[in-house]
Amino acid sequence: MVTENIKFVKLVSGDSVMGKLEDGKLKDIVQIQAIPAGGGVQLAMLPFGFPFEDEVGGEIDEAHILYEYQKLPEELINKYLEAKSNIKIASNIPDMGPMGGAKSGGSGLIL
Repeated sequence: MVTENIKFVKLVSGDSVMGKLEDGKLKDIVQIQAIPAGGGVQLAMLPFGFPFEDEVGGEIDEAHILYEYQKLPEELINKYLEAKSNIKIASNIPDMGPMGGAKSGGSGLIL
């Protein structure tokens, strides 16, 4: 799965967003919001146009990116891909490997 063009950035507006960086534009944008919860923080991922748009989409010119986070947790990338495609990505499926074979280290798609 190609994920190197998926970026988690802070825009000049102060919004933290994720999207695919292609041809100088951040596309298929979701907004990432930190929500205080029980002594910790949870992250919410919403379409950037929410509440007026409920589909992941849109694009922002690369010139509006202020900062790019260098380390992206795999879980955050998986949630982004799920939001974009409506396909659930499992990080741990016991005894599943390529094509239903032996264990392979644990990642797969649930269709």
